[in-house]
Amino acid sequence: MEIPHYPTTAPLALPHKPLLDEVFIRLQPKVSELTFANLYLFRAAHGYRLTMVGDALVVLGKGYDGGNYFLPPVAGAAGEASNRLFAEGLPLYGADEAFARQHLQRDDLEVTEDRDNFDYLYLRSDLAELPGNRYHKKKNRINYFAGRHRFLVEPYGDQHRQGASALLDEWHRVHSQTGSGSFMLEVDAAREALFMAEQLGLKGLVVLVEGEVKAFVLGEKLNDQTSVCHFQKADPFLDGLYQLTDREFNRLLFTECTYVNREQDLGEANLRESKLSYHPLELVKKYRAGRRDGRP
Repeated sequence: MEIPHYPTTAPLALPHKPLLDEVFIRLQPKVSELTFANLYLFRAAHGYRLTMVGDALVVLGKGYDGGNYFLPPVAGAAGEASNRLFAEGLPLYGADEAFARQHLQRDDLEVTEDRDNFDYLYLRSDLAELPGNRYHKKKNRINYFAGRHRFLVEPYGDQHRQGASALLDEWHRVHSQTGSGSFMLEVDAAREALFMAEQLGLKGLVVLVEGEVKAFVLGEKLNDQTSVCHFQKADPFLDGLYQLTDREFNRLLFTECTYVNREQDLGEANLRESKLSYHPLELVKKYRAGRRDGRP
């Protein structure tokens, strides 16, 4: 599909997938937002639109507060495009360290680390094998679950769609009182992912207990060396099931990858504690940037 030139934009749509897949293969992104599936599944939440700024392909979006922003240009003269958008008063979200070093070293920009949106990067083999004493508690919880339940782990397929959707409904019911402002947006994105996994190039697993889907996980490749886990849900009343699901995802899928990106914690204390407990190899930093005067 032809992308219009700025300030005209086109809403992100499924026919853009071949173009963006090709762009991301060349780009080899490090931040979890930059896959077609992730952008597409959150297109309504963030109002994602595509435009060409000069020869640069840019994704424009909206924050949860309704404010407009742009993601780092994914192709073309990224610095020139960014300068034009900064000049028009648009802030930038989601720059990695390499982009920040190359394009954000300007006195007129205010650049801040966005800790709540740092991605958690792990050695895939660590999460697949849970080696040594530092993963002792994880292994104990998996053993607790395995010792009490007969279960099967299967690749996610169409036959699991209804069961996984029902599990998502239950997960939603249990967590609806404590979810963040983005809670329903995540639920909606996860549900669409279940129904469009094959079209979007997502792979996943389900855990069946007595024939019912009690956990699912979906992800894809982020770059040649890294997988990314987009959605992971499990019956909250089955202790050890989350740990089992995470281990199996990394043990059985994307085994050609060295690393796995488990996305951000959004500043949620319990989620941060959980992600840190798996001993990340690195926190992939993301930066926000905008004109210091806040004006075009």
